Amino acid sequence: MKTFDMETVEKFTGRPGFIGKFIHSEGFTFAQWEIKKGTELVFHDHPHEQTTLLLAGKMELGTADKKVTLTPGQGIVFAGGEAHGALAPADSLVMILCRAVRVAF
Repeated sequence: MKTFDMETVEKFTGRPGFIGKFIHSEGFTFAQWEIKKGTELVFHDHPHEQTTLLLAGKMELGTADKKVTLTPGQGIVFAGGEAHGALAPADSLVMILCRAVRVAF
């Protein structure tokens, strides 16, 4: 058993408009992202599936063909290899769960 406290997890600030915190286990990576209003995440893909849950704010996410606007409590799942991107029209807080991977942002 491993416990953690998000208040004490080191912040990652290497990407403008994003503040991230990561919890890594053998099987998954759990990420918390604070995203500033107006910040865009350019289209990208990765081999692992990604599940995103919006906790606060508003996010526009999707593929090149289909976009959705999430409000708090809503989420989206992207398949491995599915290109996706996002825009934060408001300051937002999201939680992301994906298979264990340490990606250099």
